[in-house]
Amino acid sequence: MSNLMKTAEMIAAGAYDARFEKLYEDAKAARERFLHLTDMFKEQFGDGEDIRFFSAPGRTEVCGNHTDHNKGKVIAAAINLDAAACAAKTDNNVIYVKSENYPGDIIDLGVLTPVEKEREKSASLVRGVAARFKQLGYNIGGFNAVTVNSVLKGSGMSSSASYEVLIGTMLNYLYNDGRISPVMIAEIAQYAENEFFGKPCGLMDQMACSVGGFVKIDFADSKAPVIEHIDFDFASCGHSLCIVDTRADHADLTDEYASIRREMEAVAGVFGKTCLRETSERDVLDNIALIRDKLGERPVLRALHFYAENKRVDCEAKALSQGDFEKFKEITISSGLSSYTYNQNVFASSAPQSQPVALALAVSETVLSGRGAWRVHGGGFAGTIQAFVPNDLLCEYKKRLEAVFGEGACYVLKIRPVGGTEV
Repeated sequence: MSNLMKTAEMIAAGAYDARFEKLYEDAKAARERFLHLTDMFKEQFGDGEDIRFFSAPGRTEVCGNHTDHNKGKVIAAAINLDAAACAAKTDNNVIYVKSENYPGDIIDLGVLTPVEKEREKSASLVRGVAARFKQLGYNIGGFNAVTVNSVLKGSGMSSSASYEVLIGTMLNYLYNDGRISPVMIAEIAQYAENEFFGKPCGLMDQMACSVGGFVKIDFADSKAPVIEHIDFDFASCGHSLCIVDTRADHADLTDEYASIRREMEAVAGVFGKTCLRETSERDVLDNIALIRDKLGERPVLRALHFYAENKRVDCEAKALSQGDFEKFKEITISSGLSSYTYNQNVFASSAPQSQPVALALAVSETVLSGRGAWRVHGGGFAGTIQAFVPNDLLCEYKKRLEAVFGEGACYVLKIRPVGGTEV
């Protein structure tokens, strides 16, 4: 019997269930998913190889809405949706990754510089991660892999970051005995997205996916962010995390997103600085008339959101560390109100008749007021909201939100304590 078939039998017999429960909670569903991965691998590469399994979670932003791009503070957390892979080492110096429902990417590791035709494609991320491993003196080598990804695209859960971290995790365990830290894997993933894929992203997404659990990140020094793991057992708090997809169109919102960073930086520019973290709230409060005259009112409001949100991150991290989930929910609601009224990223000013995120927040409040918490999730304007729902209200909440936004719009998630890992 081949190694692949032996592994499949072990999965079916429950040998991986303890690990599955830690990563996903539902061991039966995970068993079926990883058996599907072994079938994919056999179909793509045959059944004679010694296979291994890997996983990297998606993430949710918990606090710090639109602060990282101005060197602010954030709290993020890994979730139990992930990118998972079945892989085996090869000796041909080629990485071949076949993702479900996508063409395969074949990366010759003899070329570790950006390839123009790969820009904004998954192949660039694989090549970029391998290139950065090599630059930093780590081992690289060929492997065959098949992947599946349950992280929802366009949901603010960072499907691209989970994929980048997955590639880094495979190279880490296949060729470096797992000795590279999760923080370094995150930084490598960011490098690949910046330099090879061509997207100037920050580090929050990759860090949350790689480290796992709740993490607080301070971007005051963007080249060396301070990462603090927050020790909180979400499973014990009697709540579920819900992400509600309003299924609104993200098209033509690029300038709405960009305007937040642009206006925050413009306020900093009034003081001769490049970002708000280099200024103070007192600077802004003492010069509101001047800023208003130069830039208008909205940039002032967005700057005030930035300073208050940084304070909320500190308070929320403290609440979680002390096990005070009621305080955490109170701060979450405050963060959402600030995003709505000060940062103004709940609906697009260019299309005021379209307010799906605002509607989702309103419906959430009718169900959760006095019990749960709700806020805009991620970039805002369209897309998703986040809610922390008491378990005894979960069925009602899901029913009410899906009555508005359609069946399957409400995703019930858990905070995953483990980041990128070998399964």
